[in-house]
Amino acid sequence: MEKKDKEDLYSPVGVLEDYFRSEDSEETSSSKDSESKPNTKTSSRWHGFAELLRTKTRKPLVTLYPLSVLKLTRKRNNSMREMPILINSSVPYHSQSPQRIFSLYELQAATTNFSIENLIGKGGYAEVYKGSLPDGQFVAIKRLTRGTADEIIGGFLAELGIMAHVNHPNTVKLIGYGIEGGMHLVLEWFPNGSLASMLYGSKEKLKWSVRHKIALGTAKGLVYLHQKCQRRIIHRDIKAANILLTENFEPQICDFGLAKWLPEKWTHHIISKVEGTFGYLAPEFLMHGIVDEKTDVFAFGVLLLELVTGRRALDYSQQSLVLWAKPLLKKNDIRELVDPSLSQDYDTRQMNLVLLTASLCIRQSSIRRPQMSQVVQLLNGNLSCLNYMKKCRSPLIRKTLREELLHA
Repeated sequence: MEKKDKEDLYSPVGVLEDYFRSEDSEETSSSKDSESKPNTKTSSRWHGFAELLRTKTRKPLVTLYPLSVLKLTRKRNNSMREMPILINSSVPYHSQSPQRIFSLYELQAATTNFSIENLIGKGGYAEVYKGSLPDGQFVAIKRLTRGTADEIIGGFLAELGIMAHVNHPNTVKLIGYGIEGGMHLVLEWFPNGSLASMLYGSKEKLKWSVRHKIALGTAKGLVYLHQKCQRRIIHRDIKAANILLTENFEPQICDFGLAKWLPEKWTHHIISKVEGTFGYLAPEFLMHGIVDEKTDVFAFGVLLLELVTGRRALDYSQQSLVLWAKPLLKKNDIRELVDPSLSQDYDTRQMNLVLLTASLCIRQSSIRRPQMSQVVQLLNGNLSCLNYMKKCRSPLIRKTLREELLHA
């Protein structure tokens, strides 16, 4: 092999394209070959890529192929988790500051060698550690842990490819990444933790004004992901634990580990494996594997119910918040729905609008749920997008529409 060809093979684009394009040939190889050659080949390619990043360049991964983004295909590996491939695109890279590449030594130093004391979160595919950089900045370091080497690399590239192109006041920022000793994402860290920790683990209960702010900010973040980002992004795991809170309680959508690009001409994805958090999963996904924007809308409706009631999406007795709340919503029993810790200390009009929005978001039929842009309008008191529902039989919807008409 000529020297130039060898350099191209171990260039970032060459390694990644070869890695993904080789999937077809590896899947059709004999069982004997699959036990030896693919693993060696993949390890060699990834080793070459890692060496290049560590010794030949300090540029962030995205800038190594500025016209490339990650897109998901229908082809799946054995675990049924979709794998990304590189495609040519003219989509610009929107991050305001380049991501930093961290060495394993730097990550170990930041987390005290990934000590259990610094473990702040653990999910199905990753662990999250609190870390402190030499300049005093606190970070959250996500280390992918579950799956084969190929699955971990594929998941890392997919999440990195999405996060590197997301830039909104209500989405968490990617600071950098590391590929030594495993796949790591370095993210912003927030002292208030997650919405789940504040709702269920804090002695000091959130005021209604803060809860409403969190609801509206999260909705705006989802509008960005669905409609204003370079690619349509379905988060697929909207829940209280994945909403981080800044010092001013500004919500930050985090954990894009299950997120999917949704190509412009596609109406939805079909996902064979059930992934996500029970209590937030939309009916059409559980029954048919259908994933689109309305998947996030349903989960957001559950999040609104959590903010109003102070109850978990799925409690310790495995009771569904949605199933508990629907009869009360139907009867417009607001007193029974509202978190007792709020007492009567809340804006009645805002509460009615939030409950109205929640009732629409958790509808069984996805086509009857509003889009997130409509959700923002509803939370802001603009019900013009629901004129077609004036004849609706739901007492809550009829009452809210009537009150909003009088208010206007």
